[in-house]
Amino acid sequence: MIIEGLVTTENEDGTPHLAPMGPRVEASWSRLVLRPYVTSTTYANLCRGRCGVFHVTDDVLLLARAAIGGLASLPPLRRPLRAQGWVLADACRWYAFEVRAIDDTPPRVSMSAEVVEQGWQRDFVGFHRARHAVVEAAILATRVRFLPAEEVLAEMARLRPLVAKTGGEAEEQAFRLLEEYVDASYGAVRMRSEKGGERPHDGLA
Repeated sequence: MIIEGLVTTENEDGTPHLAPMGPRVEASWSRLVLRPYVTSTTYANLCRGRCGVFHVTDDVLLLARAAIGGLASLPPLRRPLRAQGWVLADACRWYAFEVRAIDDTPPRVSMSAEVVEQGWQRDFVGFHRARHAVVEAAILATRVRFLPAEEVLAEMARLRPLVAKTGGEAEEQAFRLLEEYVDASYGAVRMRSEKGGERPHDGLA
């Protein structure tokens, strides 16, 4: 199964890095398979340090901000008891892992990891429809360079009523941030196309 959450890794200078990720998880939660983009900081950090922490959280506003690079500062973090890495202080559950194998065969890298320490910090209340919608919108926002504008904008329009009907202030704010990011991203693509004669990116072939 694939679980959407947040991953922390350590930068070369020792500072923490936070990014959204949906690894494939074994039912026992003993192993994870992560598939970061090869151009991402998470990929570089895992290749170098071989360790990180995956978090289960219901904070969709944090997830949305992390997805679009909109974090002015990182939330409170702490060190695990035994493993290397950084734990989000407000996450529901966390799983410190070590990368055991890397398969960089195109088109997508795959990292197999073993969970070496885990912890519970608070109950996971659960996702109502608005939170599910924000998670889906965050995934779309990370793929604006690959997917055609019509497809993403239509899906965002489908998700918006779910947030309006069932969400609270945090979900509304998160979805609004993602909408603004998507609109700005495709606007930038159109401007480059008009100035340079380039065709807007229509996603991967």
